[in-house]
Amino acid sequence: MSMFGTNDEERTDLTKEESRYVRARSRKLLGSLIDPIKTRIYFAIFLGVISTALRVAGPALIALGIDWALPKAILRQYNELWIVVITYLSAALATSILTYLFLMLTARLAQQMLFDLRNRMFVHTQKLSVEFHERYTAGRVIARQTSDLESIAELLSGGLNELVIGGLFMTFTAIALFLLDPTSFLILFGALLPLGILTRWFQVRTNRGYRKQRVASSRLIQYFVETMTGIRAVKAFRKEKRNEEHFGGLVEDYRKHNAHLIQLFGIYDPGLIMIGNVTVAAILLSGGYRVLDGSLGIGVLTAAILYARRFFDPMEEIAIFYNSYQSAASALEKISGVLEEEPSVPEPTNPVSFESARGEVGFQGVEFKYSTGPVILKKFDLKIPAGQTIALVGTTGAGKSTLAKLIARFYDPSQGSVKLDGTDLREISNKDLRREVVMVTQEAYLFSGTVIENIQLGRPGATIDEVIAAAKAVGAHQFISKLPEGYETDVNKRGGRVSAGQRQLISFARAFLANPAVLILDEATSSLDIPSERMVQAGLKSLLAGRTAVIIAHRLSTVSIADRVLVMEHGEIIEDDSPSKLAAGTGKFAKLYQAWKDSLVQ
Repeated sequence: MSMFGTNDEERTDLTKEESRYVRARSRKLLGSLIDPIKTRIYFAIFLGVISTALRVAGPALIALGIDWALPKAILRQYNELWIVVITYLSAALATSILTYLFLMLTARLAQQMLFDLRNRMFVHTQKLSVEFHERYTAGRVIARQTSDLESIAELLSGGLNELVIGGLFMTFTAIALFLLDPTSFLILFGALLPLGILTRWFQVRTNRGYRKQRVASSRLIQYFVETMTGIRAVKAFRKEKRNEEHFGGLVEDYRKHNAHLIQLFGIYDPGLIMIGNVTVAAILLSGGYRVLDGSLGIGVLTAAILYARRFFDPMEEIAIFYNSYQSAASALEKISGVLEEEPSVPEPTNPVSFESARGEVGFQGVEFKYSTGPVILKKFDLKIPAGQTIALVGTTGAGKSTLAKLIARFYDPSQGSVKLDGTDLREISNKDLRREVVMVTQEAYLFSGTVIENIQLGRPGATIDEVIAAAKAVGAHQFISKLPEGYETDVNKRGGRVSAGQRQLISFARAFLANPAVLILDEATSSLDIPSERMVQAGLKSLLAGRTAVIIAHRLSTVSIADRVLVMEHGEIIEDDSPSKLAAGTGKFAKLYQAWKDSLVQ
């Protein structure tokens, strides 16, 4: 986990220690992106130095032409003038070619860095544990991959070139002016004081402004994504008006931050122009008097004015770059925070070889609680023999899903160990564990693509016959065959072309095709109607034979196929026996069973 947690990106009041840490974290990430391409970066800088030096030579050649070549030309000696003109044109041509090469190379390098960063984000967020995704909303993850990466892309694609070229140009211009006319250089040097004060003021004011802007942008995207993801609930509860008002507030907040930043830039840019014009006027006045007394050539004065004027030109581009830089720096802070996150369920360093599992599950001294919060599962021991079907029953919040997630190793226990065939799950590679333990949740998520592609996720490379066999086993084949294109039908986004029950049947077929040693059904029949549920139960009886199964269900009809029932309450297992014995008793399950039977009669 990040040193300051994933919520540090939503704060604008970081302490000095936190700010230093976040900046160091961002620099480390940037360094890791630069390191593989640093040789080409050095070459790009070399091209930039040469092209800028040739560009800066222009005014000096003009001065040479005015003070040396023109007097010769008046005397009909044109060789000197031709030399200056040809040299000037050659420098301009070389500048154009080298600048083109510089821009092409830096563009490729920028795209490579952006590809690396985007790929890292995608790969890393997939590797992070379920705990991370449960506390870090999908909207925030999407904001990292969209607006934040776009800010960095904008900086790398254009702003960085402007900074490098602008910085080199200002440096070489100052050096050229010093060599050409030290007096004019001193006037220019004096202008650096108000320039530095103005730039520092701009930097301080925009630093926090851009951080607030990125936070507002992230919240805006997050709310939009979550609203669109939950559009069915929005429609069902007539939440459109409230969403409109809340979203309008977020938009207004984002607009205010942008308006403030535009106002700061509106002060900075005219300030640069004023300082530049005053500097040029001072050099013109000083140089004019020296031209009149013959101590300075008019060509040198012309070059000095050009240099002074050009010196301030990149400052406007650098100011624009600074806008991009602040936005990108804030974005890089957030991305570096995500990339710093470590999986709470790490891959074992030296995994135990695990070819095939029998399916025996054991809990030894297991206790579970989240990183912050109360104990969810109180310390307990439990053994589930291979091939046994267990039903977990209890009220909402009793800990049933948490227990199942420990078996699937979505979480690791706070204390104790969970074992598969006597091997601690923390010693089994994720690849082997995901092969041997499959969990089907009530969400029944389908990815964009065809029905067959969604079922084949259970076992990539499975044949169409194997897919159909799995679908038939869970009772899905009949409705799939009636779809417009059968198994080749595109289920559309999130399975929108099929009903909730049909999505669940497809997810069942996917899980059964995987043929795991341990199958977990987390309220997986909750979206099925009674006929569909009976059809699935018929398939479950044959498909669960010979494998360990853990079924979580509020419907007690599902419990009938279980060999054993665990009744949970407040994080503890309070009853453990066969369904028939528990139903015949006087405990919690007996009361639930009787209430269920009474509801059927009614």
